[in-house]
Amino acid sequence: MENYGLSKYEWLEQFLALPEGIPSADTFRRVFERINPKVFERCFRHWVESVIESVGAQVIPIDGKTLKASYNRGQGKSALHLVSAWSSEYCLVLGQVKVADKSNQITAIPASLELLEIAGCIITIDAMGTQTAIASQIFNAKTDHDLSAKR
Repeated sequence: MENYGLSKYEWLEQFLALPEGIPSADTFRRVFERINPKVFERCFRHWVESVIESVGAQVIPIDGKTLKASYNRGQGKSALHLVSAWSSEYCLVLGQVKVADKSNQITAIPASLELLEIAGCIITIDAMGTQTAIASQIFNAKTDHDLSAKR
């Protein structure tokens, strides 16, 4: 974040008073350590819902990804795998759900869909999401949809 701030300093000055310059990486770390994750999640979801309400129908791809270097061999922890819902129009992650250990995207996709008000949106999902229950959930939410299947 410090590097981003330094690279966008002139732009950020239009919105922020930066009398001491861009905060250091340590300052950002201390701030993030003090944020209550549950409260932040609730506020973020509320903001995302307001964005979705204001823009109406949009394309929302849903996909799973494994975070690079998120594993810890020493502690026997496998890599973190997330299912994300993405706003194509705003280039913004609308919601993410962690895939449970020893599971796959199929269990996390329905939870991801429940996080969002998707009626009227166009939902795209890859072959992993072409399960009957997931397709029914998307259809019942009154969306347009594109489910891709491999041959």
